[in-house]
Amino acid sequence: MRQDLPEATAHDTHATHATHDARAAHDAREPDPRAALDTLLAAQLEAFLRDPFPSWETRARHLKTLRDVLFSHRDALAEAMNADFGQRSKAEVALAEFVVLKQEIDAALRHGARWMKPRRRPVGKWLLPGRAKVVPQPLGVAGIVVPWNYPLLLAASPLVCALAAGNRAMIKMSELTPRTSALFEALIGKAFARDHVAVVNGDAAVGAAFSALPFDHLLFTGSTRVGHEVMRAAAANLTPVTLELGGKSPVIIGEEARLNYAVDSVLLGKTLNAGQTCIAPDYVLLPRGQEAAFIARARTRFAQLYPDFSNNRDYTSIISARHFERLQRLAGEAEASGAQLHALGPHDAATRRFAPVIVTQAGAQTALMQEEIFGPILPLVPYDTLDEALRYVNARPRPLSLYVYADDSRTVERVTRETVAGGMSVNETLLHLAAEGLPFGGVGASGMGAYHGYEGFVTFSKMKPVFTQARLNARTLIAPPYGRRIAMLIRLMLKA
Repeated sequence: MRQDLPEATAHDTHATHATHDARAAHDAREPDPRAALDTLLAAQLEAFLRDPFPSWETRARHLKTLRDVLFSHRDALAEAMNADFGQRSKAEVALAEFVVLKQEIDAALRHGARWMKPRRRPVGKWLLPGRAKVVPQPLGVAGIVVPWNYPLLLAASPLVCALAAGNRAMIKMSELTPRTSALFEALIGKAFARDHVAVVNGDAAVGAAFSALPFDHLLFTGSTRVGHEVMRAAAANLTPVTLELGGKSPVIIGEEARLNYAVDSVLLGKTLNAGQTCIAPDYVLLPRGQEAAFIARARTRFAQLYPDFSNNRDYTSIISARHFERLQRLAGEAEASGAQLHALGPHDAATRRFAPVIVTQAGAQTALMQEEIFGPILPLVPYDTLDEALRYVNARPRPLSLYVYADDSRTVERVTRETVAGGMSVNETLLHLAAEGLPFGGVGASGMGAYHGYEGFVTFSKMKPVFTQARLNARTLIAPPYGRRIAMLIRLMLKA
């Protein structure tokens, strides 16, 4: 069944526009998008060189302009997302996109002036009385590739970091959210000159050409598979990249955890945006024998969260028919291999409403257990000891997020120290992403680099080291011709 899946991994269509195979399939009669993109990049680079180090007052004005234009069109953006998904509630858009974005902008405005100040660094005793500092310097032009699942947040949040750092930016939106992408392009076009911030829309060929541009930094959000393609394209220009990818983010429920609380919390994380979230819980490791209790509690809680599910307006639809069919195939293949499916509600292909399905006894080699699910299917994996659970996680690629439910400090400490993940929440899911002071990024197969807050400012800056020699210094003591004096000095330096 695996070869029947439309994509090799769960959310490749986060950024299918970046794949080379899609570019090859593009009609050769269509104009090459690279020429227009090259012209736009050249214009931004030229504008940057005219103002390579904007003041904080200028940067703050840009951030306020971004905030004002997006937040004054909240309803229109929410309606566009609702139309693109088929159903996405305005409340969910407000919570998952606007609230997090406002916090990001507010934090940059509050701290950015301090972030951009040079920072003194020690020189070591042998270089005294010289002085050293690190000067945060804008890189130039940032490229941002945006997925479809949170089209506003994942376009604007990296842009906040790039603007706070004093850069120009080009943004490639997803073609899977055409209304939102077009509206975002129009709003940014009203607020910024195109040689400052430019939004690019287009098909797979445009996306492939975009990722191959010689940006000063490229931030891509999407699947691990497409991340390989983006990194390969960027490597041709030695463009530094931040890759925000995905993977299978595990939940570990400790032996003494509050099970009902854990189930309720995991369910909230899995149903937000119908599980179409890169840090959504992908599978649950729980003490053997608790599976039935987990399912029963999930069934009760889901009915409370989404009453009259077929007509409920709070639950998000799956983004496309192809994605809906893919989820059906994942569940169907697992069931055919001996897994048991426990649906918490109905599925409707016409409206693409896919109620959560809890899966037990799924085979390790099924696509469900190998690929990122990126939807409301949740496998349960029983364990006998915490050691076994940790081995299970560590035998797999490092995840973007990891969640542990436990009230005893020993379990929390072991999971924290003995696993490696892009981020982690204790007794919660998803919310580490929204914590103002925490960087967000993956590790290994789930990505590289980070952004949000100060780490985002650093990502889009060159933290330039600067050494200043004092007027009176001992530099001539270590100049040729080398002889006995230098030998004595070297012995002293190495001995000290």
